[in-house]
Amino acid sequence: MQLHAYAVPSDMPASETVRVARLLEIDDPDNLSDVQLAARISRGLRPGAALALGEALGRSRVVGPVVPEATFRRARSSGKALSREHSERLYEMGRVVDALGRAYRGDREAIEAFLNRPHPLLDGKTPFDMARSSSAGSVAVLNLIRRAEAGMAV
Repeated sequence: MQLHAYAVPSDMPASETVRVARLLEIDDPDNLSDVQLAARISRGLRPGAALALGEALGRSRVVGPVVPEATFRRARSSGKALSREHSERLYEMGRVVDALGRAYRGDREAIEAFLNRPHPLLDGKTPFDMARSSSAGSVAVLNLIRRAEAGMAV
């Protein structure tokens, strides 16, 4: 099964900013700079960003573990944005999913297997749990993915 969020035309490679903005369904992703994305994350993302990431990972992997269910429901019913903290969590998970999507060419089964398998270079934690634990945890997972792509991680 392929993830639809990774269908980037080969003649026009998108930046990470654009890819993650698309994944989170942020408005006008193709014209978004890094600075503009940072500002949007800081102001808070719409609850729909959690649902959009949930399309890639499964709703129950995002609403609950990344954004608490009650927080999601409150924001959705009030029409308000998620907090900066929850928006940052979504962004960090989006970066991990984007990196995995590129590494595994959108193969959902391979992505899920990687996210759910405890890894010795993460002290036996799963990449999913490490990535959702903190921004530093996301960086650790991103570094692991980069090392694997370079042939330096088992």
